[in-house]
Amino acid sequence: MLLGIEIGGTKLQLGIGDGTGRDLAALVRLDVNARQGAAGILEQIENAAAVLIQKYDVERIGIGFGGPVDSAAGTTTKSHQVTGWERFPLSRWCLESLKRPATLGNDCDSAALAEARFGAGRDASSVFYVTVGTGIGGGLVIDGQLHGRGRPAAAEIGHLRPGLNADRAEMTVESLASGPAIAAAALARMTGQVSTSLETIRGPLAHPNRQQVRKRLADVQDAEREYITDLTQRCRNDLERLTAKLVAQAAADGNEIARQVLDHACQALGWGIAQVITLVAPDVVVIGGGVSLIGEQFFFMPVRAEVARYVFPPLAGSYKIVPAALGELAVVHGAIALAASGPDFQSA
Repeated sequence: MLLGIEIGGTKLQLGIGDGTGRDLAALVRLDVNARQGAAGILEQIENAAAVLIQKYDVERIGIGFGGPVDSAAGTTTKSHQVTGWERFPLSRWCLESLKRPATLGNDCDSAALAEARFGAGRDASSVFYVTVGTGIGGGLVIDGQLHGRGRPAAAEIGHLRPGLNADRAEMTVESLASGPAIAAAALARMTGQVSTSLETIRGPLAHPNRQQVRKRLADVQDAEREYITDLTQRCRNDLERLTAKLVAQAAADGNEIARQVLDHACQALGWGIAQVITLVAPDVVVIGGGVSLIGEQFFFMPVRAEVARYVFPPLAGSYKIVPAALGELAVVHGAIALAASGPDFQSA
């Protein structure tokens, strides 16, 4: 049997499987205390894994890590949520502490491998996976094999920079379409940092004159105040509690500010996916992550429309864009698949 470990910024999961994508024989879920750093997570892993290894006669370990990794060296590069992971020799630690060889991969790449082999892309020869949540990541799987193993990074769709003026590292698709980005964009509208679209004010006027324009502007301002009040009430008057989920719920209930914010996020994401399709022509694009749970009407439909708007025309209709199928177990199944493939890291 094989042990798959998902190491995230808030969640730690350990699962036992045989590498075929069938139901897990066991699953342990633990909360991560970021204040305890990497050392706290390693202690949790050691305690939980020791029991699983003995009970299920585990041969190998696979790890999906929430951050960039050097899989050949078996080291984590860093975590953006938890301190202590800088250049940490995680594969060697597994060999020394758990007495089992370990294969290390990025969590998004692990999820991509699982969705391509066992999930929503299992019948396709080429699958591009996108996760949209706190961040935006990607993974490319061709003929069941993960592309870019051994490279510092690959398929990082969230770090595409839309437009020639996006010349700073933070000006990315992720900064426009991730969960925090959606909440931040709604907050900017609520606080007046971003003004109302001119197209909203214009609208259809039969014989526009100054009085009609003034009335339209007043009507729009009244509506804006109602939408802002609605969003404020949804986060209980604490703007720091505003989330993409609340924005999506408001959009579904007719809040125009929320709908416009989601439309802009979907446009940015759709543009990014269109660039990927134009470059590598995957058969299937699988989208997972918390933001994708917004659903068909306010996420998948507009994303598909924006992809169609930006993609290379000869590729129109040659791909499918579908929701992920494995949910929160995708990284664990992918980590188990990594374990089955054998370690990149070789002990000295």
